Amino acid sequence: IFFSCIECFSSVNFFLSLYRFQACVYFASVFQAMSCGIHYLASVFMAVTPNFVCGIPGNVSSVLFYNSSESNIEDIWTLWTSTENYIVVRLENGEIWELNQCSRSKREVSLDLAYEYKGNKSIFSCSDGFLYDDTKWKSTVVTQWDLVCDREWLAKLIQPTFMLGVLIGAVIFGDIADRLGRRRVIWFTSAGQFVFGIAVAFTFDYYSFVIVRFLLAMVSSGYLVVAFVYVTEFVGIKARTWASMHVHAFFAVGIMVVALVGFLVRTWWVYQIFLSIATLPFVLCCWMLPETPFWLLSEERYEDAQKVINIMAKWNKVSTPCKVSELCSVQQDDLVSGRTGDNDTSSAKKHNILDLFCNWHIARRTITVWLIWFTGSLGYYVFSLSSVSLGGNEYLNLFLIGAVELPCYVIACIGMDKLGRRNTLIPFLILSALICVLIMFIPQDFNILIVLANMAGKFSIGVAFGLIYLYTAELYPTIVRSLAVGSGSMMCRAGSVVAPFCVYLRSVWIFMPLLLVGIMALLSGILTIMLPETLGKPLTNTLAEATEMGRSKKSCSGKTTPAHSGAALEKIEMFCQETVSTEK
Repeated sequence: IFFSCIECFSSVNFFLSLYRFQACVYFASVFQAMSCGIHYLASVFMAVTPNFVCGIPGNVSSVLFYNSSESNIEDIWTLWTSTENYIVVRLENGEIWELNQCSRSKREVSLDLAYEYKGNKSIFSCSDGFLYDDTKWKSTVVTQWDLVCDREWLAKLIQPTFMLGVLIGAVIFGDIADRLGRRRVIWFTSAGQFVFGIAVAFTFDYYSFVIVRFLLAMVSSGYLVVAFVYVTEFVGIKARTWASMHVHAFFAVGIMVVALVGFLVRTWWVYQIFLSIATLPFVLCCWMLPETPFWLLSEERYEDAQKVINIMAKWNKVSTPCKVSELCSVQQDDLVSGRTGDNDTSSAKKHNILDLFCNWHIARRTITVWLIWFTGSLGYYVFSLSSVSLGGNEYLNLFLIGAVELPCYVIACIGMDKLGRRNTLIPFLILSALICVLIMFIPQDFNILIVLANMAGKFSIGVAFGLIYLYTAELYPTIVRSLAVGSGSMMCRAGSVVAPFCVYLRSVWIFMPLLLVGIMALLSGILTIMLPETLGKPLTNTLAEATEMGRSKKSCSGKTTPAHSGAALEKIEMFCQETVSTEK
């Protein structure tokens, strides 16, 4: 896993853009993203439903399954092939019972022990519990609380309720991070992942399990959202694209850890403890992470900002660090010039979600972007959650599904810089749709080919899912940029909530999840053709400029509205970049 992670960061430009201080902060922060990947996908093994039948109302003397006769039921599970199967048992008192998954029947005539019986039978419910196949898993939450038959729907709610917590956590902690600072939220969410992760293993019933997992989802999502902001505010301009993209790579390493721990530990609560321990190293050292200078400056805490800048300069061996007073004077000059501009009324206006639909061009762009966010998240989790049902070794399947993400983000970064955002997004969306169709035509006996095709699907949807973050920010003007990215992220979370239900449609038709993902990906790819390319173009500042970017290469007005606050931030960022420059 370590060498795979290192390979993910093999870009020379990326390493050259990170200096000592930024590198330490970056890798310390994104290390915890592995825990997010761990908890997001932990349920694929923790909530497994093994083969099962109704419990036996007495001591067994002999067991019959088709033509195989055994002395105990444990020896029968290797022969079990379908949920329609049943087991015939003879009790010590001579009674003969047929054990189905959700019912059991007593034969009225107990003579010979035969598998086929056409006489009268009395049907009973599973009042004595259930017998589970423990050859793979000694214990899961399903076997712990009998989440089968009429309680099966409770098991199917485990992952959707977690994803609902992910949605709510992203909203809550994103806002708190803007108010209280990034570092405090990182402290709290990191500790929360460890505490709630361990607490899940010691829950006493299903409902406490779901509630604690919901809280775990909130802090995991909160950390992931704030970590993106935290690292991008530290690494500087040159490495920003690569740094933000490769937070996803550490998330993928977390998925690989789930596969490894699932293979080694087969009791669900022990499995959960081992997964949560991965958080502990960061919890013990996260208190050393500094607050970002950007947030400190925005809160006018100039002395604290200067301390952080001095530490950065010391670590990076810069003899003349920049002064906060210079940054403040730059910002104040821009604000003064902004007040004398002719567009201050528009910049002071408060904007809302309706501004993303202010005209036909922007509305069409918003619908397309939202669809891409939703499709990317839906496809990402459908491929991940379905990997354990592909046949063959489910642990290896999940490991490979996680590993294939590592190179996909490198390809995404290279494609964005060389081909452009749109020209990279379109082919990979359409390719993922074609792969979904291709998988439907692969015979079910070809397990290796099916796994490879699913890896290709995860790769292609991963590229699209990774680059949409930056592309969205570039498609919208400054005045609604955060609103656009935030609303897109909400659609992403909605896709993650829907994904588990989509996977459950395999019971209706085995290819139903792939069909839905393929249709959504194809539609998204076609609509993306109408989006403008943003590579090499300056960020827009007004809705009028954003509209013109989609209609022509040159603005009809021929005049660009200055973004005073944006210019100030750009100058501040240039100063911060100078503090880590080793050139004199």
